[in-house]
Amino acid sequence: MSKEKTFSITIASCERELPICPINDKLDIAAFIMFGDVEITQKSATELLKKCPKFDILVTAESKGIPLCYEMARQSQKKYIVARKSEKLYMKNPICIEVKSITTADMQKLYLSENELEDIKNKKVLIVDDVISTGKSLLALEEFINKAHGKIVGKACVLAEGDASKRNDIIFLNPLPIFEK
Repeated sequence: MSKEKTFSITIASCERELPICPINDKLDIAAFIMFGDVEITQKSATELLKKCPKFDILVTAESKGIPLCYEMARQSQKKYIVARKSEKLYMKNPICIEVKSITTADMQKLYLSENELEDIKNKKVLIVDDVISTGKSLLALEEFINKAHGKIVGKACVLAEGDASKRNDIIFLNPLPIFEK
């Protein structure tokens, strides 16, 4: 049995071994999963909040950014909104934006309700995600916020993957390499 390839990283004083996963025949990524990791979620939220500008509300996309966004909302005592992957019965007049993420094979749809868009209106918005790679999920969230006439004050993530770590428009704790084959 072969040993699983991993990438060692320290995030907000937490040491982790991330499994290396193939994306295609030319590219592998180190998979960072916050689900279930309370320590890294809490410490990452604390460290990101130190780096972020003042904001009124947080926005994330379902689903891997939810634990971080929730914890940042809890620590800052601010409201957060989650763009959902499917339309829900309780959503009043939802709008939909399509997005293609590096970690998902198919095109995805994200939804926000009229009430959520109203909550964003004229607010200083901090976009939050676990990892930013291609930035496609960010663009979808930015489109929602712009439609709602919110003001994006920052885009924050735990890890900036590949070329995203060279961007000057995102706030992140660590770079994360992409592994070319």
